[in-house]
Amino acid sequence: MERVFCLLIGYVFGLFQTAYIYGRLHGIDIRNYGSGNAGTTNTLRVFGTKAGLLVLVGDIMKCILAVVITAVIFDKSHPDMVYLLKMYTAMGAIIGHNFPFYLQFKGGKGIAATAGLILSFHPYLIPMGIILFFGAFFITHYVSLGSLLVYAGFMIELVVLGQMGIFGMTQPRLLEMYVIAAFLTVMAYWKHRENIKRLVSGTERKTYLTHKNKEAAQKADD
Repeated sequence: MERVFCLLIGYVFGLFQTAYIYGRLHGIDIRNYGSGNAGTTNTLRVFGTKAGLLVLVGDIMKCILAVVITAVIFDKSHPDMVYLLKMYTAMGAIIGHNFPFYLQFKGGKGIAATAGLILSFHPYLIPMGIILFFGAFFITHYVSLGSLLVYAGFMIELVVLGQMGIFGMTQPRLLEMYVIAAFLTVMAYWKHRENIKRLVSGTERKTYLTHKNKEAAQKADD
């Protein structure tokens, strides 16, 4: 029952579609512009850096808040599985972001929400996530590459930390947590399948935090 409750908490928070709401406040449906994705990168390309950062913060915070609420509720009553429950909550938030029922299940790709998971789950996960994403982004300007590397690093580091006993859970619960993380990783790669094809072919579109971004937006889709 606790698992279902946490999943629902996360899904409700995930339904707060920051990019869609921002677009509506400016008279458009963000999903009809650019890549058609209701997420940070497309918002940045359509509206600019400030809008992209606002959406980024909103999508990160909705997952953080959901995970924090879960920790407050279950930290004392279920200390031996609180990390597992936090993972269920984060999964719900990412699914809610990617597949909001009131938008015909057409949302984002879940990377900003995943950043919220990493920031709120355990401090040990944060440095690697920052290094992988920003290292890849500032070297290549490919958001998709940074996002995919973050997920691969997250999956590997989670297992390593789990087997080291950092999360204080039994092996069956650790395995359950790994399965959820693997599911999120596979979903992220599936949502980025077109990006992966373009990365392989060398046609992936670059993203900038300057005026170059708008210039690039006139030449190609996501």
